[in-house]
Amino acid sequence: MRALLLTLTCLFTPLTAFAAEGSSQLDLAHSWVGYLTLVLFVLAYVMVVLEEWSGMRKSIPVMVAALAIWVLIGAMYAQHGDQHFVAHTIRESLLEYAEVFLFLLVAMTYINSLEERGVFDALRAWLLSRGFSLRTIFWLTGVLAFFISPVADNMTTALVMASVALAVGKDHPRFVVVSCISIVVAANAGGAWSPFGDITTLMVWQKGKLDAAEFLVLLLPSMINWLVPAAILSFAVPNLCPEAGDETITIRKGGFVIILMFIGTIAMTVTLHSTLHVPPVLGMMGGLGLLKLYSWFLNRSTAQMDRRMESEMMARGGIEAQTGSHHQELNVFNQVARAEWDTLLFFYGIMMCVGGLGTIGYLALGSEFMYGDLGPWPANILVGVISAIIDNIPVMYAVLTMNPAMSDGHWLLVTLTAGVGGSLLSIGSAAGVAVMGQAHGKYTFFAHLRWSWAVALGYAASIAFHYWVNGDSFKLVHAATGA
Repeated sequence: MRALLLTLTCLFTPLTAFAAEGSSQLDLAHSWVGYLTLVLFVLAYVMVVLEEWSGMRKSIPVMVAALAIWVLIGAMYAQHGDQHFVAHTIRESLLEYAEVFLFLLVAMTYINSLEERGVFDALRAWLLSRGFSLRTIFWLTGVLAFFISPVADNMTTALVMASVALAVGKDHPRFVVVSCISIVVAANAGGAWSPFGDITTLMVWQKGKLDAAEFLVLLLPSMINWLVPAAILSFAVPNLCPEAGDETITIRKGGFVIILMFIGTIAMTVTLHSTLHVPPVLGMMGGLGLLKLYSWFLNRSTAQMDRRMESEMMARGGIEAQTGSHHQELNVFNQVARAEWDTLLFFYGIMMCVGGLGTIGYLALGSEFMYGDLGPWPANILVGVISAIIDNIPVMYAVLTMNPAMSDGHWLLVTLTAGVGGSLLSIGSAAGVAVMGQAHGKYTFFAHLRWSWAVALGYAASIAFHYWVNGDSFKLVHAATGA
């Protein structure tokens, strides 16, 4: 079998694909292995796009493709007597993934804990009970989506706000469509100006390309990205005042404390990274430990309270003891289990696939074309357009792997475009896909497409505003410290 593989390698691999003498890395971009890995990646991503129709979770094809790609690369290096390069490269990709994975896992656990305590349900019920007009709801949901998504993930934020739009506008389908578009754009734009507001910004921050404070200069460009289409969409909102809802939801014990703990965990993470230059994942994992510690105290105190209530009811005699209400315990491990595991594993598959393509040499070729031939301005604007078709996670990871020499202004630009570019199409972001599923039959791909021109105006305006306000940053080059 080894002899057969060696024979096929010699037949189908051009001599130019072999490593230069003294080099540890092979150039496989123009070999049959390179072409095959590229086909495998494309096929895997086609399966990801077809997830809604096939029913196959998006993590499955990219994880299988990652295995196949690295097996092919490993076989090529083994044939040339190198047993260490591939293992070392894989471990580097795994380390990058582990840091982002643990960071996101903690953030998802906090969000799930807040959801379990009824924080988001209480916010939705409060909005529905105020008796606001449709136009007020349209602007309120957009504003809240823009300012909540930098802390919470954009998908959760979009789902909560879209549930409000659906409940209020159940008899007004046009209102539902324009509100959902505004919410998706606002949620994506809100995540672009925070280092932990989106996976793409998180990757840029952890890679050391920008400091946490530098992302704040994207606040106004991100706001412009949402305000321009929102102002246009608002003219399609009927000036009606629907009947107020009467639902009342009380936040469970500990909900407000967990909100403060989540904010404190983020502040601690940023401070530790800025002052001690420790990886952000350390602060987040410490915050998870504090959440588990708090849940232990919370559950002990509520259990003691329940026992006192039962004793008092028993003292009163009889059946009342059986009707005593018990506080619901907060099980942090259950909230960890409820994390978006398909998304986390999809991220693993993508990072490993892109790492393999980079090892083969395709990212170097892409970097030469985009940032060499086209230049950073067209390339970074194109990244946002591509992210509307292809998920922004592999696009941004590819850019970071290419590691083009760019000023701070251009790193901010690509962070902005990758974050907000997905709003151009409903399928371009997790928030858009999730809201399509929630508002099935109302907010659809073609309903969003009819207003894509307005979203594109916001996209162009945000880029122009970024250049106008942050023009000096295009002359500065950040000294990356690493994650």
